[in-house]
Amino acid sequence: MNGQPEAGSTMADPQYILPNDIGVASLDCREAFGLLSPTEQLYAHHLSRAAWYGGLVVLLQTSPEAPHIYTLLSRLFRAQDPEQLKECALKEGLTEDDYQAFLVYAAGIYANMGNYKSFGDTKFVPNLSKEKLERLVLASQAAQEHPEVIGGLWQVCGNLMFSLEPQQRHLGLGSEGTTTYFSENCTLEDAKLAQSFLDSQSLSAYNTRLFKGTDTDGKPCFEVRLASILQEETSPDSDMTPKLKNYDFEGCRFQVTRGDYSPLLQKVVEHLEKAKAYAANSHQEQMLSQYVESFTQGSIEAHKRGSRYWIQDKGPIVESYIGFIESYRDPFGSRGEFEGFVAVVNKSMSAKFERLVESAEQLLKELPWPPAFEKDKFLTPDFTSLDVLTFAGSGIPAGINIPNYDDLRQKDGFKNVSLGNVLAVAYATQREKLTFLEEEDKDLYIRWKGPSFEVQDEKGVFNFDQNTVTNPETGEQIRSWYRSGETWDSKFSTIASSYEECRAESVGLYLCLHPRVLEIFGLDGPEAEDVVYVNWLNMVRAGLLGLEFYTPETSSWRQAHMQARFVILRVLLEAGEGLVTVVPTTGSDGRPDARVRLDRNKIRSVGRPALERFLRRLQVLKSTGDVAAGRALYQGYSAVTDAAPENFLALRETVLLRKEARKLIVQPNTCLEGAQVRLLEYEASAAGLIRSFSERFPEDGPRLERVLTALAQADAHHWGGPKDAPAPRA
Repeated sequence: MNGQPEAGSTMADPQYILPNDIGVASLDCREAFGLLSPTEQLYAHHLSRAAWYGGLVVLLQTSPEAPHIYTLLSRLFRAQDPEQLKECALKEGLTEDDYQAFLVYAAGIYANMGNYKSFGDTKFVPNLSKEKLERLVLASQAAQEHPEVIGGLWQVCGNLMFSLEPQQRHLGLGSEGTTTYFSENCTLEDAKLAQSFLDSQSLSAYNTRLFKGTDTDGKPCFEVRLASILQEETSPDSDMTPKLKNYDFEGCRFQVTRGDYSPLLQKVVEHLEKAKAYAANSHQEQMLSQYVESFTQGSIEAHKRGSRYWIQDKGPIVESYIGFIESYRDPFGSRGEFEGFVAVVNKSMSAKFERLVESAEQLLKELPWPPAFEKDKFLTPDFTSLDVLTFAGSGIPAGINIPNYDDLRQKDGFKNVSLGNVLAVAYATQREKLTFLEEEDKDLYIRWKGPSFEVQDEKGVFNFDQNTVTNPETGEQIRSWYRSGETWDSKFSTIASSYEECRAESVGLYLCLHPRVLEIFGLDGPEAEDVVYVNWLNMVRAGLLGLEFYTPETSSWRQAHMQARFVILRVLLEAGEGLVTVVPTTGSDGRPDARVRLDRNKIRSVGRPALERFLRRLQVLKSTGDVAAGRALYQGYSAVTDAAPENFLALRETVLLRKEARKLIVQPNTCLEGAQVRLLEYEASAAGLIRSFSERFPEDGPRLERVLTALAQADAHHWGGPKDAPAPRA
């Protein structure tokens, strides 16, 4: 495919568009929110405001043009709501389909917080011609009122909005793709060097970005910029102040600075401070104080302290977490994307999870590695089912297991969170859209997919000792370990997230065969066997669907979860004896299709031993920090080739042909009316999602847009991107 489509053409390649009929669902949390006390509602409101303000950071973490696209769309829809703008579009010669394509694109920008899909890291472009969209933009009410500003924004981001040059199709480092975690001239070797530097100074990469330049004497120099409110100001009592200086490291100059995203983090802190007044206990108060310290100073150590108080806050009615959390979208796998969520406990489902946690210490003994690979003292985790009120970031997962800090997970524990109202809408599947399954499996799959997810989702209830132990695979002394300053993320870097997902998913599959786990969820007899079958079938199908997120041109994966599921599919195929087969077929429409088949009678006799061997190897290599052997194992199973009998590269084309776009999720807003909090809900449509964002920042939307474009312009030279967009005026 050539870079940019010609004016007047439409984008046809389904990889890079969101279809007009994309599924849109609304999160339902009305009942859960209504059951909160007035104080709890105020606490949830201010935490939600902090999360939404912080979520805007993701625009700056995604692509150089994303803040400008967001600003342009926000101005268009502030001047005219979707219905009013539609009248303008039709007058300008756009068809109903053209306008729907524009609404879907705008909704996609808001839902993903940028122009790259949160799930798969692929760019998406408008499914209408650039010429038509330009006519609409320049004829809009916003353009009539501020022609220079709207025209300037279009000039900055119009071409990039549509461009599909090879380097811009996916997120990636250097020539492999687009990223704003690193300047455009950074390479993988630079990323490794920077990680070594950070390790040497006991600095975390989670809240950093890396910018490369050249010193006056021609030596490479790197700016490591921390996210914080404070910029050049110093604080004598801060653990960060001594770190803010120049360093010589392995022949290069490193400068540690701070102040990234400063004005946005100011708004985050403002609402965290307000939330403290409504905290339910001292754990929550101290947690919020440490988060404020972290975002003010740029200190990950302060965020760890806040996370420690968060872990100690067992079973709160209003649950939340906020910060630079998941490293999936950093091409190097070390830098965290900002996210914040606020949710309300679902008491009935949480009771089931609590019974699972009570059994966890016994279930540990069922895992296929010696006790030496477990902690001497089992730390009982918090495992809760929540209804989400707010999830700000690039996307909403079905469940999370946090914090991600290795030292806290080992010493203090962690929390498992299952997001019940997300599961209820995001993963609901229509029978006619259920691909790659035999007809006789479809009804069973639809009936038991939800319960099977609950049974599978006990993946984070185990902590493991990472002290030096004898290798249970070979009986030899351990030859690798974690050195001072090294963590799981820093050592395994680019494969860390996917490797850990694979280990966790495998534990879930393995333990769902245990009768006690099934009993906890009220399952026995034939129904229990059906749930086990659907759980394994879902994983096998997910492995095939994962091929969508593999890029043959760079032999790389764009989504950690789906790479992990493909690896598990490969392991089960390798088990042989007809346990799993993938059969190419022809669909009723005459186009290529495929079917995955799982022999339910061989899950325990063939599947379990194969998974057991694989899990043991994963755990040993992770616990001992054996990155060389870990990479060889994991990348071997991750390889996608056209080798018989599966012919995965050919199957990938079939998967792309049959893929269903991931649903967009509409979230509510909260607003203050006097001393009371009101919940604002929106219809499940692209227009409804747009309205939710149009009403998200009623007090300071124009100011935020000026902030976003100013921050983007200040760093634009790092990517040769937009530099001279006029600052939006109110």
